[in-house]
Amino acid sequence: MARVFNFNPGPAAMPLSVLKEAQSEFVEYKDTGMSVLEMSHRSPEFEAINNDAEATLRRVYGIPDTYAVLFLSGGATLQFAGIPMNLMFHRHAGYLIAGNWSEKAYEEAKKYGQVDVLASTKDTHFDRYPPLSSPIDQDLDYVYICQNETVYGSMAKKLPQGGEVPLVSDISSMFLACPLDISKYGLLYAGAQKAGGPAGVTVIIVRKDLIENGPARADICPNYMDFKKQAAKHSMLNTPNTFGIYLCGKVFHWIEDTGGLVEREKANWKKVNTLYDYLDHSKLFRGLIVPQDRSISNVVFTTDNKDLDAEFIEGANERGMVGVKGHRILGGMRASCYNAVSQKAVDTLVAYMADFERHNA
Repeated sequence: MARVFNFNPGPAAMPLSVLKEAQSEFVEYKDTGMSVLEMSHRSPEFEAINNDAEATLRRVYGIPDTYAVLFLSGGATLQFAGIPMNLMFHRHAGYLIAGNWSEKAYEEAKKYGQVDVLASTKDTHFDRYPPLSSPIDQDLDYVYICQNETVYGSMAKKLPQGGEVPLVSDISSMFLACPLDISKYGLLYAGAQKAGGPAGVTVIIVRKDLIENGPARADICPNYMDFKKQAAKHSMLNTPNTFGIYLCGKVFHWIEDTGGLVEREKANWKKVNTLYDYLDHSKLFRGLIVPQDRSISNVVFTTDNKDLDAEFIEGANERGMVGVKGHRILGGMRASCYNAVSQKAVDTLVAYMADFERHNA
């Protein structure tokens, strides 16, 4: 079996052991006589799968009982609307704009109330994470960040100090990459397809007190996007992505069984630092993010020559390294080094970069 080195930003690499375990259960899950794909979401067998996935994620992140965990469909992008509809009670929120995804979330949120730009690095082409220059207005409903910007490869190492204002964070591209103090957030969410499982599942971790009164925009919020109703039904207000949740649960167990998030963080920084160290000494390639704000997951770089970039990407594909093409709005290259990407994959990429540079610098 030939497996490529997969640097795709999402859907992304999954642990091979998880794929093999799911393969062995694909036709018949345990002794049920059927596949999980055929199983009723109301059955006790799937209820056990769903409960186990939540319980494992709670252990992995140390999620307090004061938080609800939801497994929803629709992609993380759906929550650009879901969050303001649920949490913008006074029709006023603040957003930090650090790149493509926080900007998209901001544009969507403006449909539901006043949205202030608290900080932005758009004028420097999102080459760093935006620092806050003034205290946060305590009348805001929430402060929103995308903690790791997948396209530009920046990461917030310090969280905004919002006082009593809840912090909402899109952690899609750093989901399960490192430990997080969940108690510092009002809500966290992530598309699972980068490091948590397959595409089609969005994980939401939200403080129960923030949703106990129902959505802020109950007049327009669909039942499906009502966090209170979804929490009351354990994410099964309607038929959820049953097979996706099943696979997510297996990934959560894999993380727990391989040392947890402390070990994931060590391995992930080792991988990306291998790339950053090369970029810092290269005469051909350069990174696009200031060193202090570099991502734990997404390494973005370029030769500053579109033809050379294209040649490099083509050569990587020929050598079994896929997914290194940068996002269409930025160009260049990007190596997404999520949990299931091995150190060997990164070392192979760096060796190719060195060889490419010898022939092109």
